[in-house]
Amino acid sequence: MRIVSHTCSNTEIVCALGRADWLVGVDDHSDYPPHIVETKDKVGPDLDIDVDRIRRLEPDLVITSLTVPGHERCLARLEAAGLDCLVTRPHSLADVAADIRRIGRALDAMDRAEALASDFDACLRRPPENARPVPVLIEWWPKPVIAPGAKSWVNEMLRLAGGFNPWGQEDRESLEINTDMAVAAAPELVVMSWCGVEEDKYRPHIVRRREGWQNIPAIRHDRIVPISEAWLGRPGPRLIEGIERLRLAIAGAC
Repeated sequence: MRIVSHTCSNTEIVCALGRADWLVGVDDHSDYPPHIVETKDKVGPDLDIDVDRIRRLEPDLVITSLTVPGHERCLARLEAAGLDCLVTRPHSLADVAADIRRIGRALDAMDRAEALASDFDACLRRPPENARPVPVLIEWWPKPVIAPGAKSWVNEMLRLAGGFNPWGQEDRESLEINTDMAVAAAPELVVMSWCGVEEDKYRPHIVRRREGWQNIPAIRHDRIVPISEAWLGRPGPRLIEGIERLRLAIAGAC
């Protein structure tokens, strides 16, 4: 079977299912596992994929996503080209587990898919880490500050790690946070998880120097930590490790 994967998370799922040899193309941002993706044809950035290049690869299936605004335009172009697509759009950890099972079924890898998805099932059965959850600002982007809303698996990750998202009741996938909102929420920890930026390029001083943020507890006590979006923002198997990284960061903030 010939597979093209659009988005990092779907590439990681396919590889975790043991079907890396079926991949004939991946989007330009897929970077894990590195020894696998570097050998695959690239089909363009995730918001501007080259549909003609994908067609030339003659895939039996394109695994695509609606997890980022703009992906819907890519999907429309793929479908207009007559390509067979499997679409993911998870909002919760249970959705991620369901997508792993769905992709596993499509790729004839159900045993491995069930093992991976069961890890998520086990996580969801665990009690929260702290009796008093810690308010945490997860930053998907620094300027303007973009944080997850209610339709994000990160809310469950935070709960399991002993924290909570102050904007976890906002009925959207993400939202812009202004100074008044940040001051009112008083996060005790800021997690930089800037999408599309390598973790070693995250700069805490960008968070510290924001006008009006100096009395926010996380800023006052310098509790600003980096956790790559590879562990928090990609709805695939590595979210399990992301929960542990959040737990350690939150424990350090308590």
